[in-house]
Formats: sequence, structure tokens, C-alpha cells
Amino acid sequence: MRCFIAIKLPIEIKDYLFELQKEIKSEYAKINFVHKKNLHLTLKFLGEINDKKLTDIMGVLKEIKFKRFEVGLDHVGFFPDEKHIKVVWVSLKPTKEVIGLQQKIDSEILGLFDKDEIFSAHLTLGRVKFIKNKEKFLEQLQNVNLKNKEFLISEFYLIKSDLKKDGPEYTDLGVFELQ
Repeated sequence: MRCFIAIKLPIEIKDYLFELQKEIKSEYAKINFVHKKNLHLTLKFLGEINDKKLTDIMGVLKEIKFKRFEVGLDHVGFFPDEKHIKVVWVSLKPTKEVIGLQQKIDSEILGLFDKDEIFSAHLTLGRVKFIKNKEKFLEQLQNVNLKNKEFLISEFYLIKSDLKKDGPEYTDLGVFELQ
């Protein structure tokens, strides 16, 4: 089964990001936006795992101790760079705690999975299929007025992802409370 570890977003944040997706929707680019119900913050993509590895990882994740923390939406950006825009996202601030939680998870499951090379605290809004007018599209992204919405992160999830014709379908396999 295909799995990842993530932070789920409160409905108010999902609603706000959904409205933001409508604002970014553009005649200058074709973007496949993430469905509102699937908006999340990925902490670690695990890929395909078997039942044995699932049991092992559940045991490790249950033991992780980390304090709850608040984050806020920061700005709209894109990966990998201005020449090749492939993903539009919203960053979070402060990133210290998000990165700390991700590194804690990464180090605890190191015997089961490879360490992540680079982690960026971001919420993917959509994947860019093609751009008709890069200059206008970049201008549009730079002019997005992002509200500083804050929310509490009090848990993280192990999630199974089934790829379907209409997009991924997520199933919670475990929830892990922060202190």
C-alpha cells in the first residue's frame, strides 16, 4: 500500500485554501488543484509498504514525543524555480516546529526508510500542467494577498493513498497525538 505521514488541516484552513485556489485559477496557466478534502501538509512520503513494515512504523510513530504548536500561512510560492514552475504552494510560519517534527519522525523511522534530503514546510495547492503566459502568471502569484490564518497542530497521521481516476483517495491508518 502507498502511504505517507501528514498533518491534516482544520476545515477553516481548507475552506480558505480552496478560495485561494479559485483566486489563483488563471487563464495564464493550466493547474490541477488538490481537492479541498485532500489538502494536507506532508511530513514524509513513504511509498509502497507491506503489512510488516506498516506494523513496524505504527509502533515507532506511537512512541514519538513532540509538543503541540501553532503555525500560520505565510506566502504563495512555487517549485522548483521560476523557469520551470511545476507546483504552486503556500508556506507556513514559523517553520522551526514543523521542521523539528519532520526531523523527529525522519530520524525515528530511519531504520525503516531513507532519510529525506530536503524538507520544505508547504501546503501544495496544485500542480502546473502548462503555462500560457509565464510573466502574467508570475505577476498573478506575486499579487496574491494571503491572510495570516493560524492553526494548532496537535496530531499527525499515517495515511494510505489509493490512486483513482478522479484523484487520490486517502484513508487514515493511524493518528498520533502531540503533547
